[in-house]
Amino acid sequence: MRNPCRSFLVMLGLLLTVPPALAEVAPVPPLLSVIQLQEDLAFLKKSIQKTHPNVAYSADPAQLEQAYGKLERQLQTPMTRDEAWRVFGALNPVYNDAHLQVSMGDFDPDAAAHMATGGGFFPFEVQVNVSGELIIRAEVGGAPSSLASMRIETINGVPARQVTRQLLALTFGDNATLRANLLSGRWWRFYWKSYGTPARFDLTLATPAGPQRITRAAVALPPSKDSDFSKAYHFEMLPGGVGLLTVNTFMWPDKELFYAFTKMVFTTLRDAKASTLLIDVRDNGGGDDDMWKEGLLRYLADKPYRHGSTYEKKVIEGRASGTEQVGDIVHGEIATWHQPELANPLHFSGKTYVLIGRTTYSSSILFINTMQDFKFGTLVGESGYARARQSGGIQHMVLPNSKWGVIVPRFILDRPSGARTPELVYPDLVLPDSPLDKRALINALHARIALAKPLGANP
Repeated sequence: MRNPCRSFLVMLGLLLTVPPALAEVAPVPPLLSVIQLQEDLAFLKKSIQKTHPNVAYSADPAQLEQAYGKLERQLQTPMTRDEAWRVFGALNPVYNDAHLQVSMGDFDPDAAAHMATGGGFFPFEVQVNVSGELIIRAEVGGAPSSLASMRIETINGVPARQVTRQLLALTFGDNATLRANLLSGRWWRFYWKSYGTPARFDLTLATPAGPQRITRAAVALPPSKDSDFSKAYHFEMLPGGVGLLTVNTFMWPDKELFYAFTKMVFTTLRDAKASTLLIDVRDNGGGDDDMWKEGLLRYLADKPYRHGSTYEKKVIEGRASGTEQVGDIVHGEIATWHQPELANPLHFSGKTYVLIGRTTYSSSILFINTMQDFKFGTLVGESGYARARQSGGIQHMVLPNSKWGVIVPRFILDRPSGARTPELVYPDLVLPDSPLDKRALINALHARIALAKPLGANP
């Protein structure tokens, strides 16, 4: 049987990849008719029905039907494209799965067109929490900000908590915590589609000295980091024979470049006689399973492994066989086991820690499940962000009239051990991970490692 889980491709970061079909669409009319909006809803429901093996895996069926009913009642008057997004996007929290969503698709052309006329967007990177607080993390693009850690109280006269509640109600994700984390990294996009693109932002900040009012002009977005290898992957040696490998995505167009990079990493670890490796996947939203199997586990695995166990899948067009017809729901088990390369001269037998975080998702969760279940490494970080049992094999569609994207998974995969509790990813070592200081968790773990080393250990 063909492996239903060979590739765990996801968007952007948790969902950043946009297929050509989403970019090559006809123009959307200024106003969508009631008939067009109803056609989009019918298309959405049919797409999910044809693709998803079991929507109840994440969504409460009764709540979903109520949400569809509410949406149908809202589609009784013509709407702009952005108005339609705000109506359809309300389904995302009900779907309760980052792999099942009404998506913005390829927003880059619209953003580029807006900036070409001198326009800009929200000027800060922010952190949203479940309670609705909005904290400044950095300047947009990630540059340090003197205002970092300050709480935003109002945006152009609107209470920030009101804004965050409205945007969280449109955000996809497995639970409220993950949705807040995903919204944090997409703030300017969600704000844009709900509040437009004002030329300036009048903000009220909460400071120890009392409310502070500032005005910032809308800013152009910096060039995307998606094509910068050095932003996606990084390695450094820390004191005490500890290597730090940062892997921000398992999706790269030139896989051989990634494999050459990880070979260099493990060569350095061998030559330095390193005793410990930290692998940071806190910002890794997924990609292709082959990337971590070939690029990491070929050097780390010390026993046979598989990346999942039992699965449930819907047979879709193009994947039928003599025994599996389109529309069938198939239950099976991953039969492919990968053998360790113990004779590999670059095999690393030291201690491995995997740092997990707020947006570790999709194929990255398969990676950390495998590391944890086969005891290839120790998971470190905060917990409760995403399901260990993952949906996958996502399919991209486009609503026929509004042209918003639709993402639907075709299978659900249990972790290698088969365990379904705890439901959420849970690290072996729980340590705080500040969204305002990415280095804090690394430093805390590094300090613990140093304290645990016996005298005379590798300096």
